[in-house]
Amino acid sequence: QVHLVESGGGLVQPGGSLRLSCAASRISVRLNAFGWYRQAPGTQRELVASIQGNGARNYAEPVKGRFTISKDDAKNTVYLQMNSLKPEDTAVYYCTPLGRNYWGQGTQVTVSS
Repeated sequence: QVHLVESGGGLVQPGGSLRLSCAASRISVRLNAFGWYRQAPGTQRELVASIQGNGARNYAEPVKGRFTISKDDAKNTVYLQMNSLKPEDTAVYYCTPLGRNYWGQGTQVTVSS
């Protein structure tokens, strides 16, 4: 059974930074594309960043230039570095292998003064 554990969320002031981690089990980060999604209350889950097995990256427009997705194949972990955070970034963040419908419990990110 694929297992995904997200961590690193928390409460941060506008302009601050957080680094999210997603530890994957029973699925290879090296061989699969992974994405970070987020879901704010009352909204649909949206893809904010993705990374291919070969390291190619894509970002949603609202986070371009502020968020960076990366991975460590040896640790089988995917990361999301979030800088210059805004209140509208507040959401539960999830990582998932793209197209595979496996989800972790998510990690809450709250940006507020």
